[in-house]
Amino acid sequence: MSDSLETTESSPVEEPSTTDDAVAVDPLEDLRRSLRMQDGNWYAIHTYAGYERKVKANLEMRSEYLQVEDKIHEVQVPMEDVIEIKNTKQKKVSRVRIPSYVLVRLDDDESTWDRVWDAVRHTPGVTGFVGDAYHPIPLTLDEVFDMLAPSVAQQETEVAGAPAAEATPILVDFEVGEAVTVTDGPFETMAATISEIDPAAQKLQVLVTIFGRETPVELSFDQVKKD
Repeated sequence: MSDSLETTESSPVEEPSTTDDAVAVDPLEDLRRSLRMQDGNWYAIHTYAGYERKVKANLEMRSEYLQVEDKIHEVQVPMEDVIEIKNTKQKKVSRVRIPSYVLVRLDDDESTWDRVWDAVRHTPGVTGFVGDAYHPIPLTLDEVFDMLAPSVAQQETEVAGAPAAEATPILVDFEVGEAVTVTDGPFETMAATISEIDPAAQKLQVLVTIFGRETPVELSFDQVKKD
């Protein structure tokens, strides 16, 4: 009797899924969680206008020089990117989100507080702590979160590839109520007053006087000039 070879057809091995099943981390929740776990407390210090980033750099250098870098844990200047439209030209700029303020995370150890306070208070450009001059009250977690979250959210939006107009605030060099002169179209050379501004569309609604009556007219930014 001949031997018969029994062949079993094995079922195909299931390949591991290449799909990332991991739950995406919410950057804002991640920020809140990290704030809860951090050592020390956050404080706000007041600075001269325009000195925020200089204060950050100076304080970080001073903390090393004065050997309190292990007590001054972090210095933050909340920033934001905005689209600035000036003289009809558009450019993206980075600006301080909370002018004249810098956030610092400090160790509250009473034995070293004098040195830490001195390092912060006498940093060039600093005018003082917000609140009590020598015993300032720490910021709450919610206050710190509200100051830092917009920057984190903006970075996440840009990484996700959202349209620039949605991801980035827009600043324009016009104001409602401002007097302008129409430079193009049927109302060229006429004086007008801005009544509405649409930064995203780069449009203005202006009021021009026709036959003694104010008439609203929609124009683009490059169809007017400031008086």
